[in-house]
Amino acid sequence: MASSLLKTSSLSVRTKLLHQTGVSLYNTSHGFHEEEVKRKLQEFPGGSVDLQKEDNGIGILTLNNPSKMNAFSGVMMLQLLEKVIELENWTEGKGLIVRGANNTFSSGSDLNAVKALGTPEEGIALSMFMQNTLTRFMRLPLISVALVQGRALGGGAEVTTACDFRLMTPESEIRFVHKEMGIIPSWGGATRLVQIIGSRQALKVLSGALKLDSEKALNIGMIEEVLQSSDEIKSLEEAQGWLKQFINGPPEVIRALKKSVCSGKELCLEEALQNERDLLGTVWGGTANLEAIARKGKFNK
Repeated sequence: MASSLLKTSSLSVRTKLLHQTGVSLYNTSHGFHEEEVKRKLQEFPGGSVDLQKEDNGIGILTLNNPSKMNAFSGVMMLQLLEKVIELENWTEGKGLIVRGANNTFSSGSDLNAVKALGTPEEGIALSMFMQNTLTRFMRLPLISVALVQGRALGGGAEVTTACDFRLMTPESEIRFVHKEMGIIPSWGGATRLVQIIGSRQALKVLSGALKLDSEKALNIGMIEEVLQSSDEIKSLEEAQGWLKQFINGPPEVIRALKKSVCSGKELCLEEALQNERDLLGTVWGGTANLEAIARKGKFNK
């Protein structure tokens, strides 16, 4: 019955986009030519984006360009998209930690790429590419947390907003420095920041280019918790422990929950309710549901 209900659902285009994997915001109808942008980004090598998938369903995504404070080179932007696609197809995954190598998060874009992409048209094309990537990242059916060690500046600060949660080590900072570079956030960071801390606080943070240390970030609701340790390995262990409390359960259930929350955030009420109903059809009567009912039945005897 659930399958027939799924087939008869009248979904809007926006709802269908959330259901589909690998669908981007921008395409040629918006004047966005992805292959051209990829060729241009390929000209700026350096660093890597590394993905480690653990057996417990937690992935660790590492921004690795320590000689430049993990700034995003053009190649790293391409690799981020590749890793997002890989994560979209990781059916056993439940959670994801995003971190930077060598105890710092990311200083944003590599200035070599920024200088070379000097026209408004090139800037907008890069914006569309990164908005596509980070929106797909945000919609991953994984519960994600940014582990902010050291500094998350500019584009690095924007990446933290694409995660569901943020944790900071005691001596770390988040700072949207875009105003000081004569620009505004363009990877979706301003829009997501408003959703996280509200429009008034977001305007203060952006227009003041405020330095958010761990205490201030916690006070305004930017982060969930300040970790105990600033040590690279120990703080990663702490972040894994923190995340595990939310991903304890079958992958299909955790992933359906994340999808349901995404639709509640992005869709109007009626469409979000329909999507929640359809997601229920993917788990009701499933293995996890039947096993849970059997366990409860034993307790009730």
